[in-house]
Amino acid sequence: MEPGPAVERETPPALEPEPRRARAARYGRRTALYLWVSTLVAACILFVFLVTENTRRVRVGWVFGYSRISLVFLVLFATLVGWILGIATAVLVRRRTRRPATAQVSRSRNADGSPTP
Repeated sequence: MEPGPAVERETPPALEPEPRRARAARYGRRTALYLWVSTLVAACILFVFLVTENTRRVRVGWVFGYSRISLVFLVLFATLVGWILGIATAVLVRRRTRRPATAQVSRSRNADGSPTP
């Protein structure tokens, strides 16, 4: 195989040094990301321990009767219901306490579409 024509490679442009504040912000975001990931991993590990330690069945009294369910499902059900009720409460509070929408005032306009003084 014959060598082809020599290809000149362009040198990449010199990068400007990153400002100190931008570098600190980038490192801060990276640290926060690592903290979130470690917290998520720890929560997953605790969840696995919760499931393995609470597999025995318990008697639960409902409004119209009793049932026997695994304790871990009872805890997860209570957590899920509490989470949904918390979200619903936050939505209702935000809706009832937000600033009312301002009524748009219709302004009369000239024939050319410009507002009248």
